[in-house]
Amino acid sequence: MLVNMNEMLKSAKDKKYAIAQFNINNLEWTRFILEECQNNLSPVILGVSEGAAKYMGGFKTVYDMVKDLVEYLKITVPVCLHLDHGSSFDTCKEAIDSGFTSVMIDASNFELEKNIEITKEVVKYSKKFNVSVEGEIGHVGSDKNPDNEGILYANVLDCVKYCQESEVDFLAPALGSVHGLYKGVPKLNFERMEEINDKTKLPLVLHGGTGIYDEQIKKAIECGISKININTELQIAWSNAVKENINNENLYDPRKIIKLGEKALKECVKNKIVLLGSNNRA
Repeated sequence: MLVNMNEMLKSAKDKKYAIAQFNINNLEWTRFILEECQNNLSPVILGVSEGAAKYMGGFKTVYDMVKDLVEYLKITVPVCLHLDHGSSFDTCKEAIDSGFTSVMIDASNFELEKNIEITKEVVKYSKKFNVSVEGEIGHVGSDKNPDNEGILYANVLDCVKYCQESEVDFLAPALGSVHGLYKGVPKLNFERMEEINDKTKLPLVLHGGTGIYDEQIKKAIECGISKININTELQIAWSNAVKENINNENLYDPRKIIKLGEKALKECVKNKIVLLGSNNRA
């Protein structure tokens, strides 16, 4: 069933585990992720970037695909369809109008007051449709700055002000993670993480989950992280499996080629579910 993130993240925060957001890129990936989460009785958040939505034919196409797959596969675990890094109110509105059950508004490039203003607009609209909203403070790094040199961690007082005034449901503060691959050691600021958790009282989100050591993941959950985003790690697992096997098979059917990565992708999903402690929570 398609739900928003409110109950699943509240439970995760209260019981000290986390829910994975697995980003989807096509029908096959969506099916693989849903099947593995069902097998492990884990709630799941399906993340959809703006680029992925365009690739798959738009927000409505993505919503219809996910809704129909959930029904066809007889999925009973909670499934949240979430816009990842929505860049504007209009983009979030389009996703909500298309049936998405959760959105992220990323106005973190703006000054704090403008970030709050944009987020409030999204929150106000989302409440009409029982859609949850994630916001960002600071700016999560990228693989262009893999060693986090000069990173600016989210300011605690800014986080409190942002959460109180915007009434956002979940917060993704910049805490040292990066999108993509790390070339150095991930430098998460656990002290800041714990302080933001204590002051805001909201479930916290950690972007850039690929490459963070298992011990760091576990510590982050103890410090208040309730949602962890995984994308690059799935891409690597799937693509490596396909590259390793495609030359050993006389293949030209794209369905069979894509399926070469199914086992590896599902294994990656299962490992993350167990690490985060979300198995047997549905």
